[in-house]
Amino acid sequence: MILNYPSDVKTEKEKLDYIVKNEDLIFDQAKTMFKKADGFGGAVTVLRDMNTTKAVKAEDLLEKDSIEAKLAINTTNVLDSHGDLHLNGMWDKSIKETGSRVLHLQEHKRTFKDTIARGKNLKVYTETVAWKDLGFKMDGETEVLTFDSNILKSENDYMFGEYAKGNVSEHSVGMMYVKMATCINDEDYPVQKENWDKYAPMVANKSALKSTNVFWAVSEAKVIEGSAVPLGSNSFTPTVSIKEIEVTDHVDLTDEQIKENATKAWLNIK
Repeated sequence: MILNYPSDVKTEKEKLDYIVKNEDLIFDQAKTMFKKADGFGGAVTVLRDMNTTKAVKAEDLLEKDSIEAKLAINTTNVLDSHGDLHLNGMWDKSIKETGSRVLHLQEHKRTFKDTIARGKNLKVYTETVAWKDLGFKMDGETEVLTFDSNILKSENDYMFGEYAKGNVSEHSVGMMYVKMATCINDEDYPVQKENWDKYAPMVANKSALKSTNVFWAVSEAKVIEGSAVPLGSNSFTPTVSIKEIEVTDHVDLTDEQIKENATKAWLNIK
């Protein structure tokens, strides 16, 4: 969660006091924000064993009309560069309620030309995976927000090519906060310190804890879309696999249906 502090709040102690004093207000404001987890300075260090990723011949895929991509859109137990720790189970309610309206996009742009997959060409779910099976040199497991995306060349020719050539190594989730807890590593804030002691041991990228004394543990959020990005705030979000598919049951939507689905996705209408 990115905070904009008042001009008179300057020291680290003043920032912590401000966070605790205004915690309810911060949470209320966060719930109205659309978080696009794009990266910026201070991103986490990623240690990935690329030998675990099966090579696919790009020249063969580029000749096809469709490919199936399995994508790690978000992973839990990562302290990202927004200061958020996503927790297991945070997507369950959202997927159950609105999973069919989630979009696979290019760089968080909710337009027709930037849509990569949607509707029947997109399956959204979570699965528990060992970090090592994702290709990262960390112990333990993570809950992956996974997209099985049938990418059609006719839908987004540019991103079809980027996936086919293996150029998409990170993803980012577009989401709305629902439930979160402030975690502070300071005995002066007993409630927030208890949260720190509870959630900090869950952080897989331990080095991220060395540069901060505050983060937010997010226990529930609404997933709106997942995007291919050059750099995400959570860098542990690879393209898991790419393979050729034959699309036999794709149904072209009418212009009216496309407009209706896009409007629902934009407004997050149930």
